[in-house]
Amino acid sequence: MAAHQPLPSQPAPVTQRGIFRWLHENLFSTWFNSLVTLIVGYFLVTTLVPMIDWAFFSAVFVGAGADACNPDGACWVFIEQRFGFFIYGFYPQELRWRPTLAFVLFALAVVPPFLPSPPRLRRWIGIFGLTGLPIGAYILIAGGFFGLEPVRTSQWGGLMLTLILSYVGIIAALPIGVVLALGRRSEMPVIRGICVIFIEFWRSVPLITILFMASVMLPLFLPDGVSFDKLMRALVGIVFFQAAYMAEVVRGGLQAIPKGQYEAAEALGLGYWRRMRLIILPQALKIVIPGIANTVISLFKDTTLVLIIGLFDLLGAVKSTISDPAWDNVMAEGYLFVAFCFWVFCFGMSRYSHGIEKKLDTGHAK
Repeated sequence: MAAHQPLPSQPAPVTQRGIFRWLHENLFSTWFNSLVTLIVGYFLVTTLVPMIDWAFFSAVFVGAGADACNPDGACWVFIEQRFGFFIYGFYPQELRWRPTLAFVLFALAVVPPFLPSPPRLRRWIGIFGLTGLPIGAYILIAGGFFGLEPVRTSQWGGLMLTLILSYVGIIAALPIGVVLALGRRSEMPVIRGICVIFIEFWRSVPLITILFMASVMLPLFLPDGVSFDKLMRALVGIVFFQAAYMAEVVRGGLQAIPKGQYEAAEALGLGYWRRMRLIILPQALKIVIPGIANTVISLFKDTTLVLIIGLFDLLGAVKSTISDPAWDNVMAEGYLFVAFCFWVFCFGMSRYSHGIEKKLDTGHAK
């Protein structure tokens, strides 16, 4: 009698491997999930396919003017023709190399810290990004130094102005917010009261009102002969407004630090400022990285409100061009371009914050 021979191994059924298994587990696991999948699929096919055709296949990307556009597709010629204005605003064309160089310096200050490099180099790059970059960028863009031709701030605009408002707002609001957060937790009633009033006042007023006040009312309180241009007044309002929100984010991080950390710092004999600088703040700021990133992204999007006081940021530059009779019916293309630019920068800042969290190991995984 022949010995029992086991059957050779058989491959898994087709529905239990590869793409079919993924579809079954994620899209068609139950009758309800299957119904939802079919409805969403129908919506995507009937909506996305015409949109993709309009945006890419039937679109016109290069041309001499509006006459080259296809009425059945997107007119990206509009973006191509006005791209310089959308990026630099009214900045003189022959001097645009200066803000372009400032953009390059900004990229050099932001990107290298996430590349393999010595810690000392990353530290110096960070110091340059916080101190040298704002000074160097101002000299390049504003001019008036080292033989550079001056350019009035009224000529600044487009994406360049959006980046200036957001970057200066971030760099200035963070340290002010840290000081306000420490002051709100101070044991001195006067300091604590001043910080509380400042934070609650600025958080209780809409940014659009602050911009109006900074543009119209602030000059009335300045001494005779002292004046700030419209951009500087807008920056003051944005910085104070965001500093109040940043203070509450930082205060949340300070409250999350265990009491034992404060007691341990005191036991080492450290003074108040050394305790905060060396022990408490580094831990608190790591904890609130997501909150800081959220505030920064919110600030970047809120810069569009400067349009109401006559500053032409990216959105303002696009809106002013759309009203040109030579470019009618390009509203969708203009706003899609603005949305894409904001998405790129906001998504980049979000990933940047996630990278910082990963490098600093702030997940507190168990």
